[in-house]
Amino acid sequence: MLYRWLADGLVVFHLGFVLFAVLGGLLVLRWPRAAWFHLPAAAWAAGIEFSGRICPLTPLENHWRALGGQTGYEGSFVEHYLLPTLYPDGLTRGIQIAIGLFVLILNATVYTIALRRRQRRRLSAAPVA
Repeated sequence: MLYRWLADGLVVFHLGFVLFAVLGGLLVLRWPRAAWFHLPAAAWAAGIEFSGRICPLTPLENHWRALGGQTGYEGSFVEHYLLPTLYPDGLTRGIQIAIGLFVLILNATVYTIALRRRQRRRLSAAPVA
């Protein structure tokens, strides 16, 4: 039972990480220092996806499921849990590219806004000569 809970908890953590990697840039608007956590998380997630590798959390989840008497699954976390929800049947490569561009544009916009706010704060705090 403990291993099943660990595996389920890991799925929740993994999903939270994926959401943070995709949408965490929005937190930067409120808390600029969140960028120190978001940028590495986004880079890691993008690196895993672009390289075609499987995140190390997926084999750990499968290991805990096996120890808990459950069966694991083939493929990655994204393929097993997220793709059926996010990418229904009939999804084309063009739609996938559009989704990827949306994520990139969203985060680029958020970081541009955050950087402009930071510059304005610096300018307003600068002493007048």
